[in-house]
Amino acid sequence: MFRSPLTPIFLVVAVDVFGMTLMIPLLPFYAQHFGASPLIVGVLLASFAASQLLSGPILGRISDTAGRRPTLIISQIGTCIGFLVLAFAGSLWMVFLGRIIDGLTAGNLTIAQAYISDVTKPEERTRAFGLIGIAFGMGFLLGPAISGYLSQFGLQWPAFAAAGLSFLSILASTFLLPRVPRREPPAGVQGGRMETITRYFARPLPRRRLLEFFAFVLSFSMLIGGTALFLGHRMGFNAEQTGYMFGFSGLIGAIIQGGLLGRLVKRYGEEKLAIVGFVAMALGLGLLGTVYELWWLLVLVGVGAFGSSVVRPALTTLLTHSVGPHEQGAVLGVSQSLSSIAAIIGPIVAGWLIDHELLGTWGLVGGAVALVGAVLLTRETREEPAV
Repeated sequence: MFRSPLTPIFLVVAVDVFGMTLMIPLLPFYAQHFGASPLIVGVLLASFAASQLLSGPILGRISDTAGRRPTLIISQIGTCIGFLVLAFAGSLWMVFLGRIIDGLTAGNLTIAQAYISDVTKPEERTRAFGLIGIAFGMGFLLGPAISGYLSQFGLQWPAFAAAGLSFLSILASTFLLPRVPRREPPAGVQGGRMETITRYFARPLPRRRLLEFFAFVLSFSMLIGGTALFLGHRMGFNAEQTGYMFGFSGLIGAIIQGGLLGRLVKRYGEEKLAIVGFVAMALGLGLLGTVYELWWLLVLVGVGAFGSSVVRPALTTLLTHSVGPHEQGAVLGVSQSLSSIAAIIGPIVAGWLIDHELLGTWGLVGGAVALVGAVLLTRETREEPAV
């Protein structure tokens, strides 16, 4: 196991995810500390995704020519610099600068996925990609809780901790990650981003799966983008309490990813499980406007966390099954572009609604988007996956 190239890439992704999840509950409070309104907080969260959308294809091409490991290290250095800028920020523009720097170089996960594709056989790839899911589960379990604990000593300390973790991931990539020869993509699947998106949207089944994934990420981005603001407005939570609440959500996700998911998929299949997950997300987010007591908040957060924990892996599997084996990387790239667009829209909409004291409406809109995903899944299709 330790001789496998998947071991160091798992460590790299795990450390990166820890750094990222340290910042999730902190950023809204950090920005508000410098006078940002809820809408500006939403724009701040969206700036990362917008920067990532612009730079993603460039980093992908660089990794194809220069190699995965050098590009990954460059990306991690940018992330580390972005966290340090945040930690030393003395005004709101520096907070934006830190997020933009991180976003412009944030190819860590995409390049890690490409590396896994390079070092695994097609029949082993799904299990290998499961390592990323485990890393995310660990990160969302521990990262926000650690951030909440550190924030009591000052809002800059989680940013310093994230920078330190990012530096560790640079060392792991430099000294543990072996160089591997790049695998050329099969003929006929290359093309620019818009050409690739158009190709898959022209086919009914991949289009349906991509729209379902877009609905998931949009709903999830509205949840992540508005939760800290909601908890501050409705419950009076500070950064520490919000971090612990995100940690509770991560605990639910870790329980699902740690063993229940496989059994649920075997029993119900990906489509039924994704529908149930979407409905759970709709209930958890849609009813947040009724929250005034902690016990009810915990119930809804638990329901929503269950939903998002099963929807993402189920939809990813359905998406890859909607195309031929040599198209899976390309269609996942399209889903990543759509995810970035959703991650731009979601926090801005959430910030605008909360800025106008429409806390219940924020939950209802996010829940309605999740229901759209469930409706799309219930529609039958006669198209067979490409072979």
